[in-house]
Amino acid sequence: MLTEDDGDPLSVVVNLFDVAMVFAVSLMVAMVMHMNMAEVFGKEDFTIVKNPGKDNMEIIQKKGREIETYKASGQTQGDGTRGKRLGTAYQLEDGRIIYVPE
Repeated sequence: MLTEDDGDPLSVVVNLFDVAMVFAVSLMVAMVMHMNMAEVFGKEDFTIVKNPGKDNMEIIQKKGREIETYKASGQTQGDGTRGKRLGTAYQLEDGRIIYVPE
């Protein structure tokens, strides 16, 4: 017979779920802090350029609550627009910039 002192055998599963959720959130916080990405959650706007000048260059912009990613191939993630390369710009030693259309 079951008495009032007997607990629900499935109550252990609920406690395991709570522990797993706390563990998952703490791992995410640790990952963000390790990768120095805390500014993503701040209120400031920023722009990050990954691999500048290379074929796999990527520009990440945060404006308000929106984050957009631009790839060097001309494709844009976020709003789905596409572009094409029009030419190349070179900066001379004296500071002048020369644009060479393709």
